[in-house]
Amino acid sequence: MQNAKDSFYMALRTRLTAINPERTILLRGAVRPGILVEEAEAPFSQFPNDVFVLRWLSLAVDMDLATTMAGEQCEIVYQTCGTQSFGGLDRGRALSAMDEELMAMIQPFYTPKLNYTTTPPSAMLTQVFWDEAIFSPVVTQRDRLSRSATVLVYSYQEQGE
Repeated sequence: MQNAKDSFYMALRTRLTAINPERTILLRGAVRPGILVEEAEAPFSQFPNDVFVLRWLSLAVDMDLATTMAGEQCEIVYQTCGTQSFGGLDRGRALSAMDEELMAMIQPFYTPKLNYTTTPPSAMLTQVFWDEAIFSPVVTQRDRLSRSATVLVYSYQEQGE
C-alpha cells in the first residue's frame, strides 16, 4: 500500500501547486508545497496553520477478488488563524478557501500508481483511486478554525508489493 499512499500524496501535491502555488510551507530550510504526510515528518506539537496534513488511519484488504485490493483511510487535517493583515477576522474565508482547494485537489478521483523508491519514479501497472471526501464540522479553538476530511484510497496490489 506504500506505493499507493505515495502516489496519492504526490498527486495531491502536484495538483495543489497548480491550484494555489502560494500555499507553501518552510520546512527544514526548504520551501515546499503546503501539504505533507504526518508519518513522514518529525512529530508536531501543533499542526502548522494553512497547510494540509495527511494522516493515514485504518487499512482494509479484500482478497476475494482476482487481484487483492487494499483500501486505506486518509484523514486530511487543516487549520487557519486567518491573516495578520485582517487581524484573523478572515479566518472563515481562509478555511473556505482551503475547503475549495481540497475539493479541487482530489478531482479526478484517480492517479497512476508510481514506485517512488526509484529515481525517477517508475510507473506501475495499476492506478490508485479514491472516493469523494467526507468533511467534518468546523472546530473552533480560540483564534483557530480547523477541519478534517476523510478519503478512502484504494489500490490493487501488484506483484512484489
